[in-house]
Amino acid sequence: MEYLKLVGFYEELEKHSAKLKKTKIISDLLKETEDKLLPKIILLVQGRVFPPWSEKVLGVASKLMIKAISNSTGFSSNEIIEKFKLTGDLGLVTEELVGKKKQLVLFKQKLTVEKVFENMRKIAEMEGKGSQERKLSLISELITSSSPKEAKYIVRTVLGDLRVGVAEGIIRDAIAKAYFSSIVWDKKKMINIIEKAKGKKFVIEKGLLKELENKVSLEGFKKNNEIIEKNLEEIKKLDFWKVKSNIDYVFVLNDKVGNEIKKEIVSTIEGAWFLRPDYGEIALIAKTQGLEGLKKVEIKIGEPIEIMLAEKANTLEQALEDAKNPAIEFKYDGMRAQIHKKGDKIWIYTRRLENITEQFPDLVKLIRESVKEESFVIEGEVVAVKDGKPMPFQKLSQRIQRKYDIPIMVKEIPIQINLFDIVYLNGETLLEKPLKERREILEKIVKTIPGKVEFAKQLITKDLEKANKFYKEALDFKQEGVMVKNLDAKYQAGKRVGYWYKVKPVMETLDLVIIGAQWGEGRRAKWLGSFILACRDPDTGKFLPCGKMGTGLSDQLFEEATKKLKELIIKEEGKNVEIKPKIVVEVAYEEIQKSPNYESGFALRFPRLERFREDKGPEEADTIERVKSLYESQSRK
Repeated sequence: MEYLKLVGFYEELEKHSAKLKKTKIISDLLKETEDKLLPKIILLVQGRVFPPWSEKVLGVASKLMIKAISNSTGFSSNEIIEKFKLTGDLGLVTEELVGKKKQLVLFKQKLTVEKVFENMRKIAEMEGKGSQERKLSLISELITSSSPKEAKYIVRTVLGDLRVGVAEGIIRDAIAKAYFSSIVWDKKKMINIIEKAKGKKFVIEKGLLKELENKVSLEGFKKNNEIIEKNLEEIKKLDFWKVKSNIDYVFVLNDKVGNEIKKEIVSTIEGAWFLRPDYGEIALIAKTQGLEGLKKVEIKIGEPIEIMLAEKANTLEQALEDAKNPAIEFKYDGMRAQIHKKGDKIWIYTRRLENITEQFPDLVKLIRESVKEESFVIEGEVVAVKDGKPMPFQKLSQRIQRKYDIPIMVKEIPIQINLFDIVYLNGETLLEKPLKERREILEKIVKTIPGKVEFAKQLITKDLEKANKFYKEALDFKQEGVMVKNLDAKYQAGKRVGYWYKVKPVMETLDLVIIGAQWGEGRRAKWLGSFILACRDPDTGKFLPCGKMGTGLSDQLFEEATKKLKELIIKEEGKNVEIKPKIVVEVAYEEIQKSPNYESGFALRFPRLERFREDKGPEEADTIERVKSLYESQSRK
């Protein structure tokens, strides 16, 4: 496939913000993509060349990209920087400059998706002495071979800033639309489809066409399409995989049945992705094997699964009641770790599926010593502990992102792992087993190392008085609170389903994204401050401002924040800077107020930084719905 064809789809995605329109655009792209190219296309449309869990990164900063643009176009770095300051988008700058290119290229070959993809993967594999120059050469080669439009998206992809607004949910729905029958129960939608359909295959519930014949002409529809009428029970038994059935649309009268069929298709796709979080691979299975193939997807050692999530509970009493058969565990102020082992090889992943094995050689050593099984996937919470006392998560976070001086960090910030679950052991998947049984299996295979490898502290009780005492013990030990889990529940990867509940002190914090800041004044002129905080709109993927945080930070925190954010600046106007939404912070506040000054419609009163959330990505930031819910809850109180 020519890369220019993919660029056409990028442009369409960028034009439209509506989720349904984006889903259709990607669905159309998938239908036109051959099998061998499908995994690459899915990654590229998300602005990636590796799955989210891969430890490989392109590692190209704006500074190197500016040099590559200069080499490819003949414009000076200063000219490029000045244009970048105005737009905040090096992709747009490159598009303009390639169109005005000072250097002509003879016999330029057309770029293919394969060529772009492979060059980008090579960039990630370049390390050591001279690697920056080799990266520069590969990027320059791509830009030199590009048309202006192609250059824009190549630059954005390499910088990890594609800007076409495609989240995982849209990819999931596009796979469903591309490879499975469309289930329709809304009559207005049916009429719209009937008026346009040609050469399609329909399965329609008996009696439905009679209801529609007074509302739309059916003569052309019946002439130009294949139509099969079946009763509802027959429809329920159909195979909705298009490759096998060739059924484009299924029309039913019963909205409940329609919803159930559609939900099964979507949840099967998503369920497979929870166990194998790479929609490129999932799309190929969906296309070539249908729902049955997706249902057979299993855990693959060395590749993380999406973790099971907990719901927030208002009170400990409510959590005990909702959990039915409750076990209470410490909710540690640490980093959730998913640990895989196969033979001699061990992998460690965060809740964001980041591979941090190299950053935690001490944890690898501890697991190797305490768990002797051939293969497994276990979960625990890593906390920083020194001299028997827990250290705040902020200390541990210094290790998560560190790529150098690892032995020094291991010595300065020692750790303890508190294990609480197992989902795979020696070829057997344990997801369907109840938590009580999973915990028993875990306790049988782990040899604890006091102060280093422990089991998450647990209490099995329905007694509120005992539970409160345990909760207080967790808080006294400087932990976040407790988890209340249903001992009868299976492990549901990727889901927040009402079997696990987290209970924390009444003051609810928010996890928000920094999207802007201001340079300081006086002695703080070299630091960024007055951070603009934003919540997430899950429908559009946009980040909506909801407050500004600037007071109560120490010089050390201002310096730390500036270091993290400086590389993410995408636009500057005087002292104001626009920040790429990547850094998540946990924020406390006095109250939430309604505000016309912020796009979210809400403002935090006196927000203050609790900690940086290196364990969370922007896609996990709190939503506008959560901000609204907290506002309403606060108003009721």
